[in-house]
Amino acid sequence: MSRRGLIIVYTGNGKGKTTASLGVALRALGHGWRVLVIQFFKGEWPVVFGEVEMGKRLSPQLEVLQLGKGFVKYMGDTKPFEEHLAAAREALQEAKARITSGRYDLIVLDEIIYAIDYAGVQLVALEDVLALLDAKPPSLHLVLTGRNAPQALMDRADLVTEMREIKHPWQQKVPAQQGIDY
Repeated sequence: MSRRGLIIVYTGNGKGKTTASLGVALRALGHGWRVLVIQFFKGEWPVVFGEVEMGKRLSPQLEVLQLGKGFVKYMGDTKPFEEHLAAAREALQEAKARITSGRYDLIVLDEIIYAIDYAGVQLVALEDVLALLDAKPPSLHLVLTGRNAPQALMDRADLVTEMREIKHPWQQKVPAQQGIDY
């Protein structure tokens, strides 16, 4: 039976987009699939990310690439915008190379939707992200995460789930928790 690769979008203002994509990755790993996670914003932060540590343990079946430079203009960011822009462009090129490589069964493009438009900052063009979808081999499953997914992206997806925030620990000044948030 041939597999039809799906395009999956996890979006919305609630927590759980990356977490949902990692759940899909875990399920795929259980079936012996080769999985790649490319993170467009995470990187260069002084924390240990659980998914990166698991990638080290489960390599080569699971690869996690943190290609970002952190969130632009948020969380203490002082990097020049051009540095973020260059990292996003390189991540986009790497994503296309990996998508067309035939080496993976599932690829997660974590936070790529943020890169399209994060608080008014554009690091990649929507057209470039749609071109990644066009380059996807028929059997490859592709998951994209981030807030405010553009309608054109949702129209192309086979599955769209919106996470809606109802309550969050940040509201009680509780910081991000190791093992839950990273």
